Amino acid sequence: MTAQNSATLPRAIAVKSPVGRGTALASLGVLAFSLTFPATAWGLESFGPWSLVALRSVLAAVIAGSFLLARRVPLPAREHWAALAVVAGGVVVGFPLLTTLALTTSTTSHAAVVVGLLPLTTAALSALRTGARPSRAFWAAAVAGAAVVMGFTLAQSGGALSAGDAYLFGALLVCAAGYTEGGRLARTLPGWQVIGWALVLCLPLSLAGSALGLAYEPVHLGGHGLVGLVWVAAGSTFLGLYVWYRGMAEIGAPRASQLQLAQPLLTLVWSVAVLGERLTPAAPAAACAVLVCIAVTQRVK
Repeated sequence: MTAQNSATLPRAIAVKSPVGRGTALASLGVLAFSLTFPATAWGLESFGPWSLVALRSVLAAVIAGSFLLARRVPLPAREHWAALAVVAGGVVVGFPLLTTLALTTSTTSHAAVVVGLLPLTTAALSALRTGARPSRAFWAAAVAGAAVVMGFTLAQSGGALSAGDAYLFGALLVCAAGYTEGGRLARTLPGWQVIGWALVLCLPLSLAGSALGLAYEPVHLGGHGLVGLVWVAAGSTFLGLYVWYRGMAEIGAPRASQLQLAQPLLTLVWSVAVLGERLTPAAPAAACAVLVCIAVTQRVK
């Protein structure tokens, strides 16, 4: 090996390593998110939708606040609070609330495939917000993946959208906005601090919501309900968003968002394994098509 090659090799590794690490972290986030809808369905067995959303935020905020206190993390700079408010409104309050309300009338499998449009929504908002200009090949693959997801959704629902789809489409917009701002902020703050401060910011509202929800909605405590609550709080809201924002900071919001094309298909697997929902024969074909789209978006800029 020549001296020039030996000097170039570490640089190449240094360039490629963050991309691989970011992809792995974002993929772990997608895996955690894929369990959110089944866990929410379990949680709804014990709690009303408003109570469940508020309680998951309170528990996640307690976890995040404990980490922030233990690490003696200083308050974010004043210029970061606006972005944190968008993250809080999108991924801590808006998305959980709207999807939970949707799951009171929709199955987890139907909701999962509708939310499969989130990658394209996030990529589009990120491009508008940050000025990024992904290539035509990237957009072609992203639109193709979204088309597969939408086609699968319509096929599953007999060609018509369900009553809960209005909630789900609203959830797409607020979550994409939260992902975009969180991804930008995670370039300055560690990802766990981004979601941690967003959760703490929402704590007063979450506590008030928990008190009102528990006062007006019936509670039927059970094993499924408690497990579902713990997972959506610790797994989806804190751990999932922690690794997701770290990965997005490494590889960028447009590319990270396309990994979420696998999320609805993973959720379908959990829906069958955990909830006993019936999977149609179209799922394997949709899975293969979506995975091809993911592969393309990860290789083009």
